[in-house]
Amino acid sequence: MNLSPLHNDRPALLVELRWPDGQGVPRRLVADTGAGTRRDTFELILDEDDCLQCGGVYVHSVRLRGAYTGSFPVYDVDVNVPGLEFDEPVNVVRVPNVPVGFDGIACFRFLRRFHYGNFGDPDAFGLDTLPTSRT
Repeated sequence: MNLSPLHNDRPALLVELRWPDGQGVPRRLVADTGAGTRRDTFELILDEDDCLQCGGVYVHSVRLRGAYTGSFPVYDVDVNVPGLEFDEPVNVVRVPNVPVGFDGIACFRFLRRFHYGNFGDPDAFGLDTLPTSRT
């Protein structure tokens, strides 16, 4: 299980991005079930520098509405969730800025890969693996 304290009273998820040299770089994402849908072609939203520095591969562009409006590039980025057996490439939207105090957003499509909640700790947010793989 990956259990993290709330950050700025919001659910926070700790992930590692893989740099081209294989080094894991920690990033704190706000867990936002209202970001995107299960059918969207992206799972995370990250700062443009992270997408480029970790060697993300451009996949396509996506049009967003809401907190981010317009057309944005989507990159394939290697993401690891410490404490869970998750280490996979993920489609990530590259944006010019992210929520203050966070390094990006974990969207609904990413979160639904896991069981998520506070697991009995009202001051925390966590992920646990699902018994079967879902897409």
